[in-house]
Amino acid sequence: MLVKVSQFAGKTFAIWVLLFAFFAFLFPDSFLWIASYISILLGIVMFGMGMTLSLADFSELARRPKSVIIGVILQFTLMPSIAYVLVKIFQLPPEIALGVILVGSCPGGTASNVMTYLAKGNTALSVAITSVSTLLSPLLTPAIIYLLARELLTVSFFAMFKSIITIVILPIILGLIVKILLKQQVEKAIPMMPLVSVVAIVAIVAAVVAGSKEQIIETGLLIFVIVILHNGFGYLLGFLFAKLFKQPYSNQKAISIEVGMQNSGLGATLATLHFSPIAAVPSAIFSFWHNISGPILATYWARKETAKANDEKNKQ
Repeated sequence: MLVKVSQFAGKTFAIWVLLFAFFAFLFPDSFLWIASYISILLGIVMFGMGMTLSLADFSELARRPKSVIIGVILQFTLMPSIAYVLVKIFQLPPEIALGVILVGSCPGGTASNVMTYLAKGNTALSVAITSVSTLLSPLLTPAIIYLLARELLTVSFFAMFKSIITIVILPIILGLIVKILLKQQVEKAIPMMPLVSVVAIVAIVAAVVAGSKEQIIETGLLIFVIVILHNGFGYLLGFLFAKLFKQPYSNQKAISIEVGMQNSGLGATLATLHFSPIAAVPSAIFSFWHNISGPILATYWARKETAKANDEKNKQ
């Protein structure tokens, strides 16, 4: 029963984000208390990610290092660059601008692996890029934010580095250790991890919305438009650059989705810990939106692949 509930929660993630964001907007006082636990909630998600990782997830790095390196470089260059350009074009207020740059500077999220699988892309490559970019995030995410956003607000590289180590890397390592020590129990628990992740991310988004109600009323529509553009250009440019680097079609799909989908939970957590609730709003909206755009894109590519296979079958 729990496994079925977990699968259902994973498939309907965007609905739960929207629903609880709506409740948090209407009744903010009921959700403000969650803000104190945001870093713990993200740590739980990362702990779950650690329990699902294995050496096989990094085998793609050994077999096809060029593809993984291309994906990681595009992840940490395209999304921050797109964010910076959007911030300049729309002349956003400092805190919101920083929030857009922040979510653009985060590594990819695990949802991208599922979307790549559904799109019939190279799932092993997607997992490898997510894993490597996550492990590099303590250095690269604070460095990129400092480089692009220091003119907006005071940015502390070392404070963010410490936060990412604490709430991302250490929980992942603990998850790996638990998996090694309790392999059989962990294998039984893994199917229920989507439910844990959904509850944690939904709670983070609700806390962000509750703490930023007034600012969302003023700028929510603009932020939503920017998030759609940010996400959409991430998919498009990720695909085009992968094609430019002569990657196979399945790799192009994987890199496109990997670039376009961010670890928005990390973005919201860093914004809340180091800046302000309003800086976390772009990450909260991103969390909702990329779980709508991702399945749409994955469905398009999957149907295209099926149609191509049927055409080839008919020709034979």
